[in-house]
Amino acid sequence: MFERSSMSETIYSPGPRERTVRDPSGNVRAVPSGWTLLPPGDAGLTRRVKAAGEYWVVKEKKGRRMFSRGVWAPQETISRLQTELTAERSTDAYAKKQKAAAVRREKQQEEYVEDFFGAVVAFLDFHPEYDHLAKQFAQAVTTHATPVGSGTVARTKRIPIERRAESAVIAWMRHQTTAYDTMKIPRVKGKRREVRRMLAQRSKELLQQYRRGHEISSSCPLRMALKKNAA
Repeated sequence: MFERSSMSETIYSPGPRERTVRDPSGNVRAVPSGWTLLPPGDAGLTRRVKAAGEYWVVKEKKGRRMFSRGVWAPQETISRLQTELTAERSTDAYAKKQKAAAVRREKQQEEYVEDFFGAVVAFLDFHPEYDHLAKQFAQAVTTHATPVGSGTVARTKRIPIERRAESAVIAWMRHQTTAYDTMKIPRVKGKRREVRRMLAQRSKELLQQYRRGHEISSSCPLRMALKKNAA
């Protein structure tokens, strides 16, 4: 399996044998002699290796997600850049730069969490009678969805924050207020998506009751899930 990135970077997939990959045509290619695999994890070093010359990016698709398996590149290039980067990172100037960047990221994260919480509350749009419940619900969804690296829909920038909030709410309800996680879903193409759509509709119908201010039992699955979440 392979793909091409938005910058036309060729993405290889792992090959069937050691030191092999599959190219965009599906052919198995041997990794050039003298090359080594730089594992994922050091974004700064990876960027420099890519900028230094020829390399092969390897990713593996599992489900709907792509996972980085590293970058193949000349051993000499990786070693040289690794030495240069280690020396650079040992300076006081680099330490100050990293500290400033960490503070900036933390501030940006705090602002995003606040904005996302507001977007969730706006999407819920509960009747004033359920205002407290709406905020409790929004906090539970926000806490789950916004951590950096969580991989949730809340972390994507491909869709507006309003749609992220809606998707995060429905996903939270699917896992917390339905039996989705324990369902025995037939391994038939499209069946899981069909089940998710059905559960999403049920969740939206429940949310509509709260928006209209209807009297709702304390045994409502949403209330029960929030109570369990707060315990």
